[in-house]
Amino acid sequence: MNGYASILLLILVAVALPIIIWNLSWLLRPHWPSAAKYSSYECGIVAHGEARAKFSVRYYLIAVMFLVFDVETVFLMPWAIQMKELALFGLIEFGIFLFLLLFGYAYIWSKGALTWE
Repeated sequence: MNGYASILLLILVAVALPIIIWNLSWLLRPHWPSAAKYSSYECGIVAHGEARAKFSVRYYLIAVMFLVFDVETVFLMPWAIQMKELALFGLIEFGIFLFLLLFGYAYIWSKGALTWE
């Protein structure tokens, strides 16, 4: 049972410490409620209309395209690191991957998805 005492102590500290810190910060913080504090955005700009404003679909399309191309470019780093071990096979795979990436980019550019109106 002695071996488990340290684990139990660690669990107790891991549970108690956040609770103690949270309660202390709640007790010691300054509390000055105002209308600006309870507004949706505490940035100094007065909010107009509802929070559920409609956005153009193009905004979401550009966001998704950015994520797709950003994630695909993350795969370039492991290839660059392992290029010596992969030799010609790695170079061919790298070329195919870049071709597909550039083909996709050219396709969305030709469809006008990157032009902002």
